[in-house]
Amino acid sequence: MRQRGAALLIAMVILTMMATLASSMVWQQWRAVQVESAERARVQSAWILMGALDWGRLILREDARNGGADHLGEPWATPLAEARLSTFLAADQNNTDDGPEAFLSGSITDAQSRYNLRNLVDPSTGKVLPDEQLILERLFESIAVSTDVAVRIAKQLNSATSQVNPAANSPLPPDSVAELTWLGIDEATVQLIQPYVVMLPIRTPVNLNTASAQVLAAVIDKLDLGGAERLVQARQRKHFASVLDAQNVLGTNYSLNPSRVGVNSSFFELGGRLRLGDRILEERSMVQRRGLDVVTFQRRRVNLRESTTDGGR
Repeated sequence: MRQRGAALLIAMVILTMMATLASSMVWQQWRAVQVESAERARVQSAWILMGALDWGRLILREDARNGGADHLGEPWATPLAEARLSTFLAADQNNTDDGPEAFLSGSITDAQSRYNLRNLVDPSTGKVLPDEQLILERLFESIAVSTDVAVRIAKQLNSATSQVNPAANSPLPPDSVAELTWLGIDEATVQLIQPYVVMLPIRTPVNLNTASAQVLAAVIDKLDLGGAERLVQARQRKHFASVLDAQNVLGTNYSLNPSRVGVNSSFFELGGRLRLGDRILEERSMVQRRGLDVVTFQRRRVNLRESTTDGGR
């Protein structure tokens, strides 16, 4: 009787061990499938967003072939509305019925529609340019940001980018507006000024055809927001083919500095957005157009849950 009880106990122990091993193997198999699926989705998403970037570069290259001023009536300024990915892959949607629901959208914006913070510091002397700092102060005042912030940004950028007697404790030079937090600017202020300023590799003028009224009023001496709005309305009727066209609208009371304003742009921001299930992957790329070449010099990717997208970035 004891032998039969021991045999039963051993059998139960063996059965428990086999069940545990089987469960472990099933879990490891499931985990491996999940990891492989996630990696495949990541690689596929990266390639799709790379395609969105190539789409934007192609449009900008074709625009360069046509020449002329850059304005909001051109094809590059029309965003790509969200569409099912299968519409880009095949005419027959039956080919992708078994795949995940994926939607792609994109946009191109003129980076030179914003004030370039790189203009604040003279690269040859490493000093803040007073006239440029005044422009930034006027801009911040128009968007209800303290002018002290403009002074702090100019001072910190001077310290971060100066090649003349650089300080040992100088902050890292930012490559984007988001990185102004490195200079001690709080996140809320960065979010507020981001639609109006940009950080580009070199000094650039503001495009009269694409800039907001606030930016135009800041870069054009003596121009108030009312005058800037009239300039925006005039370009909506007909874009400015040259700086002289804008000068004719403003009249002789205002002087347009060609080093501050222009009608052509070389820097653009390309945005791609992929919605896959409950995940949203966004990519922002800064590109420079050099003749017919469009060179990418900055890329930033953000992975978001769909429920958080309404709150912005």
